[in-house]
Amino acid sequence: MASASLCISMMGFATARAQDANNAPQATLVAAADHSDLPDAPGQQSASAPAQTSNNNQYEGKQTKRILGIVPNFRSVSVDVKLPPMSVKDKFIGATEDSFDYSSFIFVAGLAGVDLAENSYPQFHQGAAGYARYYWHDFADQTDENYMVEFFLPSALHQDPRYYTLGHGGFVKRLGYSFSRIIITRDDDGKNNFNYSEIIGAGAASGVSSLYYPTADRDWTKVGQRWATSVGLDGMTFIVKEFWPDINSKIFHQKN
Repeated sequence: MASASLCISMMGFATARAQDANNAPQATLVAAADHSDLPDAPGQQSASAPAQTSNNNQYEGKQTKRILGIVPNFRSVSVDVKLPPMSVKDKFIGATEDSFDYSSFIFVAGLAGVDLAENSYPQFHQGAAGYARYYWHDFADQTDENYMVEFFLPSALHQDPRYYTLGHGGFVKRLGYSFSRIIITRDDDGKNNFNYSEIIGAGAASGVSSLYYPTADRDWTKVGQRWATSVGLDGMTFIVKEFWPDINSKIFHQKN
């Protein structure tokens, strides 16, 4: 009886284990199904989201010291960056860097070539001698304008000669903002004001330049043309500076 009872007990135990084994996969599937709709752990989400945002916005509105590795961009401020006021010394250094950077000599070479081709000043004549006259006049014009607009007037009127990148909004908004910087600038205290440094400075530089041009070219028409040209070139420069971070990020991938 004891052996029979033991056998019956063993058979019952074996049957119970077999049933448990058969039911185990089903229980596992049910447990998996119960957890399939659960979201990822909060810690994982918070770790990945900021990294993606940081990569997307890392270079937004970020200026570089030079455009295309050549053109000086020292006075451009990246978007939303706040800087202390420039000292008189800083303004002088900025004007000097823009005037005597190696790229300035290249730019003047091209400008002198255009003037020669257009015969802007017939008294300068053509050929190598004529080109040399155009070159030193254009270089002097550029230097006069840089020091007036970036140093003398900003120092006297406490205005900031730097370009502050907008970086946000549509193309038309940013285009209008950048070109408007020829008439709107910041004071040293950060408030917007009329850009006396640009308008009056460019006019004063054009007046000074008349001292070394031929007598026949010292009239108001020629002075006004040089004035308008200087202001227009500065406006185009502001547009390039505004969109340079976008170009550098999307086309050159910040490999400048």
